[in-house]
Amino acid sequence: MTEEQLEKAANILKAVAHPMRIAILEHLEDGTHMTVTQIHNLLGLEQSTTSHHLGILKDKGILGSKREGKNTFYFMKYKNISQVLDCLRKNV
Repeated sequence: MTEEQLEKAANILKAVAHPMRIAILEHLEDGTHMTVTQIHNLLGLEQSTTSHHLGILKDKGILGSKREGKNTFYFMKYKNISQVLDCLRKNV
């Protein structure tokens, strides 16, 4: 890997390295598109906390978003992130 690729990989792993962010990704890994409200209701988090975690995942390029009317739907940009989640599930 190049230095740039290593840096990107490290940033992705840092972004994923939080229990709530892993939980968010697990809900989105099957191609589901969800709003902040849907995610915060599922996980029992404050909406502001959910938005914070979604912002980090989006900033690091893991999530994408699409605005539809008043709602913004979040989704996983890359299916290979599911492989990282699978690896975590098998090794914890």
